[in-house]
Amino acid sequence: MRSVVKQGKLSSNTHALIGAGNMGGALLSGWLSERGARALQAHEILVIDPAPGQAAERALRLGVKFSARLTKGSASGLKMCLLAIKPQSFAEVGPKLAAALPKDTLVVSIMAGINLHALGEVFDDRPIIRAMPNLPAAYGAGITAYVGNANATPAHLASAELRLKAGGKVVRLESEREIDMVTAVSGSGPGYVFYMTEVLAAAGEKLGLKPELASELARQTVIGSGTVLASSSDSAESLRKSVTSPAGTTEAALDILMDNDGLAKLMRGAVKAAYNRSKDLGKPKA
Repeated sequence: MRSVVKQGKLSSNTHALIGAGNMGGALLSGWLSERGARALQAHEILVIDPAPGQAAERALRLGVKFSARLTKGSASGLKMCLLAIKPQSFAEVGPKLAAALPKDTLVVSIMAGINLHALGEVFDDRPIIRAMPNLPAAYGAGITAYVGNANATPAHLASAELRLKAGGKVVRLESEREIDMVTAVSGSGPGYVFYMTEVLAAAGEKLGLKPELASELARQTVIGSGTVLASSSDSAESLRKSVTSPAGTTEAALDILMDNDGLAKLMRGAVKAAYNRSKDLGKPKA
């Protein structure tokens, strides 16, 4: 895949995506595929990435402009700049972007651990949105929480939300303090579900099932249960009760999981540990 293409003159309604890896590439695909007024045209998008990933191949074919770096010329007229780079790259990339971006460009960051204060130190008084997506957002099935700084107007918030919806559902937070809480629940949450699937398969294998069959059963059970959650308006608690027959097999298993608040206690501890780590990552480095 070509990493750089010659740039033409950009439209006055251009969006820039900084980083076209898995998450950035997925959002890019969403921007192009959304219907009606929500969709962006290929010529309205500029992607800055010296080596865009496979998720961006379709965008390149459709005419999205790619470049290894952003210049004042290519940044002219930008309305939104979405940062989808690794947090450890921000110290090098951020100041260069700030020097090129127009003063009224909306900056949207999905970088973990980089708070609004740190972003403001680099991007000055520009409107800034900090967002926390999760892994399923790379497949259009995630949930992203966001919060804006003092310079982000209702129009900025609405614009950011519209583009973040390319990754799935979007929720607005009341304060940045909630970002660490979101990270602990939904940001890290897929890891918890994957581990549960892993140990469920291992338990089936322990009973005597072949590894491949145990894995398939566990995976599809989690996938199917997620489909039920997505399709039903009932709470998880109600759905759990609906499949738990008195004196049945599910009840026998739940008696173990719920004994002395066992699983709930473990989950509370896990989420609290993720929350504490998220707060630590957001603290300035000494």
